[in-house]
Amino acid sequence: MSLRGGDPAEIGGYPLEARLGSGGMGTVYLARTSSGRPVAIKLIHQQFAGDDEFRIRFRQEVAAARRVSGAFTAAVVDADPEADQPWMATTYIEGDTLAQHIAAKGPLDGAELRKLAIGLAEALRDIHRVGVVHRDLKPSNVVLSPEGPRVIDFGISRAVDQQTLTMTGRVIGTPPFMSPEQLQAPRGVGPRSDVFSLGTLLVYSATGRGPFDADSPYMTAYQVVHEEPSLGAVPAALRAIVESCLDKEPAGRPSADELLVLLRDLPSDLGGTDANGVGAGCTRDVITQHHLATAGTPAPAGPDTASTSSPVGRRPRRRWRPVLAAALAVAAIGGGGVALKAGGFGGNSGGDKGRSVAAAGAALPDGFKPWRTTVPGGRADIPDELRCVARGDAAFCGGGGVVAARIEVRDGSRVWTAKSPGVPVQGMHLVGATDDTVLGYRFAAQDAPQGPPSEVVALDADSGRELWSVPSGAQSTAVTGRTQDAVVVGSAVVTVDASDSRFEARDAHSGEVAWTTAFPAGTRCAPVLVGTRLLAMCATDTELDASEVRHPTLYEVDRASGNLGRPIAVDGPAVPVGVADGRLVLLQEHLEGPALAGYDGVARVDPASRKVTYSRLTKTYAGTPGMADGTVYVSGQTGLVTALDPATGRKKWSRQTSVEGASGPVAGADALYFSSATGRVVALSPDDGEPLWTTDPRADGLTGEQGASPRVTVAGRVVIVAAAKNTLFAFDTQKPPKSG
Repeated sequence: MSLRGGDPAEIGGYPLEARLGSGGMGTVYLARTSSGRPVAIKLIHQQFAGDDEFRIRFRQEVAAARRVSGAFTAAVVDADPEADQPWMATTYIEGDTLAQHIAAKGPLDGAELRKLAIGLAEALRDIHRVGVVHRDLKPSNVVLSPEGPRVIDFGISRAVDQQTLTMTGRVIGTPPFMSPEQLQAPRGVGPRSDVFSLGTLLVYSATGRGPFDADSPYMTAYQVVHEEPSLGAVPAALRAIVESCLDKEPAGRPSADELLVLLRDLPSDLGGTDANGVGAGCTRDVITQHHLATAGTPAPAGPDTASTSSPVGRRPRRRWRPVLAAALAVAAIGGGGVALKAGGFGGNSGGDKGRSVAAAGAALPDGFKPWRTTVPGGRADIPDELRCVARGDAAFCGGGGVVAARIEVRDGSRVWTAKSPGVPVQGMHLVGATDDTVLGYRFAAQDAPQGPPSEVVALDADSGRELWSVPSGAQSTAVTGRTQDAVVVGSAVVTVDASDSRFEARDAHSGEVAWTTAFPAGTRCAPVLVGTRLLAMCATDTELDASEVRHPTLYEVDRASGNLGRPIAVDGPAVPVGVADGRLVLLQEHLEGPALAGYDGVARVDPASRKVTYSRLTKTYAGTPGMADGTVYVSGQTGLVTALDPATGRKKWSRQTSVEGASGPVAGADALYFSSATGRVVALSPDDGEPLWTTDPRADGLTGEQGASPRVTVAGRVVIVAAAKNTLFAFDTQKPPKSG
């Protein structure tokens, strides 16, 4: 890949010849030493050079890579972690990554698979012997060189005897290849965590799938911690060894030395699966492809190295049907809902500059003090992120194992909690609230196979008493790209019936049915709220069955009768993000094959005139979309926030933040809030994106997530922030927590 305008001519005295790849943290270039030896130079992006956490991480990577330089890794040639723009030069390893090889040629077998397994075990042995734990062993970090596999990218590695320094609040890694202890206690992982990751790599190499693949990183993480691996397609001779590597307890796994002995005893031709196994040539699930392509920092590998973002919350690329609640993905194609309000889809806030961003007249509840709490759900083994809405002095929160809970804004005390006993669908949180009613989702328990897999439940806002419930249709992501299956419209709630064939409108408190409306023939639909207008967004059965919703249709729905207006055709695929000047705003998706690469256009729909106008964006923007006060925002995986004019597609401003995987924005007085699963919050000026303040992380959560709904709720001068593991905390926007 040729050098681009703006690329440096040399780094550290090494003339650059080509760009090898670029990722979230830096760019990798091909260069030459004075003697003509090729080297790969990783240059950290300028915006991270002043971030102490990133600089610490890079120093650690250089130190670890120097310790492990050997036959199975990329040797460090030179480095300057203290430079204005830190860099590291390593031996250039020619060859595809394991991810690239399997994407192009399919799974490995026989002698090729055995050679890979032994080579990786030897690499781990050498890495562990010098006291380093890699912690991010995945297909994009393994290069298949002519001399054998090489393990690269020590960006999140840790010396065994090193005190904890790794970024409080960040569970860093790639869920399909992480060990249970990385997900549960990330600061205490040891060498046998790498052995677990090697086991997942061998399954992937033999089958093209990970042993814990699921529809989302949260469900994948759950399977890693709690479920048995899927090993049916692994050659029988290798399966027992892999099984021992994937033991949930580190002590039950072999060391790298022990693993090497086991692998060397295998026959040269591993053979196939046993009679009960399925063939080894499985096609990878698209969600797994997304994860495998992800690279937090670019890998110093061959010229084809690339980094691709991993979309989370995307519409499924094939049709799923809801099964028993014990299934980890209850994700039937069909209706769902998206509530879009002007200024909706917000983000987060945090603190260190101390600038006031609340209106002078905004009040705090009497006796308010900053607080933090955890809301236990019906499944303690599946902590989730909650989402909240504020009503007066109360916040109502739900998600995961919590149908809903009432939290006092003043002190964080819980008035009541209604729990959900089953396995939740990632991304499905609270439906909403009226003045006297709270609506949430309940998932059926594993031992209740006769009941509906999921329900919309109405609760009395004061007491938490259940008022009524109704079976819920299915996930809305199939039609809208958003995950919400019901919307609150005034004092009513509109849901999709269990058969995915009609809308049902009920009085939110009494549950009395006001009207039902069948979907247009041959389609399935989701309710979308545009200000006070209710729309139906529909797709044909044919497109849904093919997982290719490229021609969605919108209908205005009469709120009194449920009657549908005339159809409005939209060029897709597109996802609704908000409302501007009374028009529904959708971002048009740019797909590369089945994968979402980002957004490259804006569609605006005027329900009154049925007119649709389109604007192209100047480039494809990858990340989590949202909208506030008539402006579209895209939050990139590594914290870059871009503001876009929905009428013209023009970029208003772009700002690098330290909040990785942020969702947002949420609009406050003179501020936009963005936040991640770690609870880190940044407040930006809506005028130019100037950071007002940032907080430190408050929970251990996955970073780099995309597609999540906003995690911040504004209640006057108070912001309530939802983080991983059902954590909630609140503070005064005029006195945000100090960073550092």
